[in-house]
Amino acid sequence: MINQIKVNEWMTSPAISVEQPTPISTAHQIMKKNSIRRLPVIEDEKLIGIVTIGDIREASPSDATTLSIWELNYLWAQLIVEKVMTRNVISIHPEDLIIDAAEVMLEKKVSGLPVVDAENKLVGVLTESDIFRMLVKMRTQEAT
Repeated sequence: MINQIKVNEWMTSPAISVEQPTPISTAHQIMKKNSIRRLPVIEDEKLIGIVTIGDIREASPSDATTLSIWELNYLWAQLIVEKVMTRNVISIHPEDLIIDAAEVMLEKKVSGLPVVDAENKLVGVLTESDIFRMLVKMRTQEAT
């Protein structure tokens, strides 16, 4: 049965995304507000990158700096998603099998994948949590 389940049955759609000129402080707030760890980056609805909570943490100022809080806030406000995003994004299609998506996630050591259509337009996101939710529901259904 699991060999027949498609990505579009369990992906989160629509995906929350940002554009390149978005300040990373705004991207960080979006992630916190929505309890997510990754944001696909789009241009004209097409996937061009991804920014993760790890990317934002790496770009955050260090506590060891000698800059004042005002200087830090100014610099932080100038940094945009385009500067920290990953450009060569691994993505999947809605009609792909979820087991294949899980295999890609394991091989590439990523916890989520943007889902794009044939024109590379973002249509959703599939995460480890979506796959766990599917497995738990399948087990519950078997028990009944």
